[in-house]
Amino acid sequence: MLITFKCHASPDVTMLENLAQYLLGIIGKRLDKQGVITHDQLEPAITKLEAAIATDKRERAEHDGHFHEGEDGREPHEIPVGLAQRAYPFLDMLRAAHKEQSDIVWGI
Repeated sequence: MLITFKCHASPDVTMLENLAQYLLGIIGKRLDKQGVITHDQLEPAITKLEAAIATDKRERAEHDGHFHEGEDGREPHEIPVGLAQRAYPFLDMLRAAHKEQSDIVWGI
């Protein structure tokens, strides 16, 4: 199922339910049928999501040696998409909403 986040400060952001649940979990929210991230919740949410992205990038950098692209005797692996690529549209929305003191809603 797709979840669409809406905010007056930015274009809509649509994502799969499992990603929405994961990202909301990072910022301390639950994915219900309807919800809101109020403007006063945005600053801590941005901080938490930025920290999670930084941790993911650091861990991925430490494990980059595990992906052997075409080395002799090794199967090539596709490098999985990281949290940064998945979270940036949502993070951009959080930042825009914070700048304009707007709420973000879903399911409405």
